[in-house]
Amino acid sequence: MLGPADLAAVEAAIKDAEERTTGEIYCVVTERSGDYGETPLAWAAGAALLGPALLLLGGVHVSAPDLLGGWSAAQVGEVAGRAARDALIGAIVLQAALFVLTLVVVALPPVRRALTPRAFKRDRVRRRALEQFAAKNLHLTRERTGVLIFVSFEERMAELIADEGIAAQVEPRVWDEAMAALVQGLRRGEPGGGLAAAVRLCGEFGIPLIPFGAGTSVEGNALAPRGGLSLDLSRMTEILEVNAEDFDCTVQAGVRREQLNEHLRDQGLFFPIDPGANATIGGMASTRASGTNAVRYGTMREAVLRLKVVTADGRVIQTSRRARKSSAGYDLTRLFVGSEGTLGIIIEVTLRLHAIPEAISAATCSFETIGGAVDTVVQSIQLGIPLARVEILDDMQIRAVNAWSKLSLPELTTLFFEFHGSERYVAEQIETVKELADANGGGEFRWAEKTEDRNALWKARHEAYYAAVNLRPGAIGWATDVCVPISRLAECIAETKHDLDASSVPATILGHVGDGNFHVVFSIDPNAPGDIAEVTAINARLVRRALDMDGTCTGEHGIGLGKKEWLVEELGDAVDLMRAVKRALDPAGILNPEKIFS
Repeated sequence: MLGPADLAAVEAAIKDAEERTTGEIYCVVTERSGDYGETPLAWAAGAALLGPALLLLGGVHVSAPDLLGGWSAAQVGEVAGRAARDALIGAIVLQAALFVLTLVVVALPPVRRALTPRAFKRDRVRRRALEQFAAKNLHLTRERTGVLIFVSFEERMAELIADEGIAAQVEPRVWDEAMAALVQGLRRGEPGGGLAAAVRLCGEFGIPLIPFGAGTSVEGNALAPRGGLSLDLSRMTEILEVNAEDFDCTVQAGVRREQLNEHLRDQGLFFPIDPGANATIGGMASTRASGTNAVRYGTMREAVLRLKVVTADGRVIQTSRRARKSSAGYDLTRLFVGSEGTLGIIIEVTLRLHAIPEAISAATCSFETIGGAVDTVVQSIQLGIPLARVEILDDMQIRAVNAWSKLSLPELTTLFFEFHGSERYVAEQIETVKELADANGGGEFRWAEKTEDRNALWKARHEAYYAAVNLRPGAIGWATDVCVPISRLAECIAETKHDLDASSVPATILGHVGDGNFHVVFSIDPNAPGDIAEVTAINARLVRRALDMDGTCTGEHGIGLGKKEWLVEELGDAVDLMRAVKRALDPAGILNPEKIFS
């Protein structure tokens, strides 16, 4: 077993390895004793057998030439006696030397590994490694970030810290060549080969593999219910190419939304998908994210042109070319977008970009009723006004935002608008929307035309979740979402609002009213067991209401762990087809298991 000194040495080695690879690496340490069987004893026994053979050969070698010389029997006897005595002494000395030398040589780790039968070594060491992995490392998948590496313990082991003072009975810090390639590949921005090897290794051992981006998903999409290996792709942050003339770019999966827009700004381009959180592009593609700009620019479904994906069997595939349209074969890009890491690991994304508008103007407008606010948006869309953003926040959410972001908005249902275009076109849009708002009971428009004012306004909107949770001191948040046809949105929100008003748990409504998607954020007291039951019941009524209106149980959060039962309710037998696709692409079930469906 490992002692305190051994563990300290292992920790020092881990720190040293992290400094040299720029990635966090965790592996299993296994005991050396007993892993290689009784090979040294067998070789020592073999050496002992050399003695009699040498004695015999020595006697024959000395006596045979003398007999051929024609000596007398007495002379032959005397010489043979001396020769036999000398041969015996020499054989004993040589036997002892060979015995000691054999023990020394066989005790060396490389020799022991080379002499041990391959099957015996693999079975014993793998079994022990898996036992220790399950006992010590599975909990790290929810706690630690970085690349968590599981060592295969095959004959290609390479010692990292042979001179770090670890006790002889402990196998020092080791890693597999494939795992080393993974870390180096991630650092260089060339993850295909190393990551593919890691995926194959996980498939060989049956180890679940859960891709991790920024951790901003809200339906348990990145949790590890069966344990496994959490692969953090957030360090894959290279923007590989920007094709300004073609309005597209290719980035690694760990690039953040804000990082990309900062890089594009000088070229007059921007990436419009804005889910609120500063999520990774890979995570946004995996969950088919959308957000505040979806009413004009669409969701990740429209924004993704192609993907590079590592499949469950360790292949690296590209789903399409960079052309804006294609009718070549199945649309694999759309298959992987929204698959939540269950079909493959997205490592590169090619995105559609847009020109930064000449003029941008933002405003808020309060309404006496939810119906008046929703009708204003629906009528604007019917008139063909290309609203860039239009968000709805109910009175409770406005109260929370005022307190959190130090604003002074009227505590009424409020629309947040943003208009893009030329100066003249933006002015025309604003005038039309103002007329519609006046007709539907809207109040005064509050403008934020300066960049810093717009940023402050949308920052308040993006932090609405934290504002809602802080309506209740010491609370935790539970967010859910649905999406319905916009003609049913006012009805769906009104009925949901009635449920929330009757609840003892504080909750707010906010959403992307332009595409019929809205969220409810509950502020739950973790010490009140009744809160969970009450919120669960409200959420069930909300989802049932959306499905009855021909909507969906989730507009952008994804299924994850939280809404698996509702997916079956929503799509019925189509879920069996999804399962068939999952089995075809991931027969071992190692990629983000238990997500979307069981």
